[in-house]
Parts: sequence; C-alpha cells; structure tokens
Amino acid sequence: VQLQASGGGLVQAGGSLRLSCAVSGRTFSTYAMGWFRQAPGKEREFLATINWSGGEIYYADSVKGRSTISRDNAQNTVYLEMNSLKPEDTAVYYCAGRPWAIATSPSDFEAWGRGTQVTVSS
Repeated sequence: VQLQASGGGLVQAGGSLRLSCAVSGRTFSTYAMGWFRQAPGKEREFLATINWSGGEIYYADSVKGRSTISRDNAQNTVYLEMNSLKPEDTAVYYCAGRPWAIATSPSDFEAWGRGTQVTVSS
C-alpha cells in the first residue's frame, strides 16, 4: 500500500490548510486513516483518525475544534482541514493507515506516507 500526503506549505498564523492523502494498493474503504505530525526534536503526535466508513472520528485535544478529518472512498483520499493555524502547528504532517478501526498510537498503524511540511509564520 502507498500513501502520498500533499497540501502542506507556508501559511500565516490564523490561516487554514487542507491536507490530502491519496492511498493506492489497497481497498481504501477497508482502511482506517490517521493524521500525525512531528516537529523537530519532538515525538510523532497524533492529530485525528477516521474509521473505514467515516462514521467514527476522534481528534487530539491539540487540534479539536479547529480541524476536520474526512474521507472520500470514491477518490481513495483522506483529508485534514486545519483552521486558526498557530506557529506551534509547524511540523511535518503524516498520514497513516490501518485496517478498519480507528487508533491513536503510531505503532497501531501499518502504513505511512512520507509527510508534507507545514510551516506557520507568526
């Protein structure tokens, strides 16, 4: 299975971004997806997860209320929209996949994309 994240870039504080993750090599509708991020010198941080159908979603407190995870099973793509971005949101953002059910630990995910850089300027 291959995951390709995109949509990162440079944005001013208070702005918004929509990250995408295209999945191939597996029946996407059987895959739960997650978004994580990793800033320099820090551990990989869970952000959001969505189950295979989109019917179950869970967010980390750090992004709850200003982020939305969604999926389009017809397009084999999962999205993460982030609003009210802050400089501390600067990190490499990764998408990850696992069969069926949501999870929050990086070790629970079996497939990872390469990441997309998000930089928020103050």
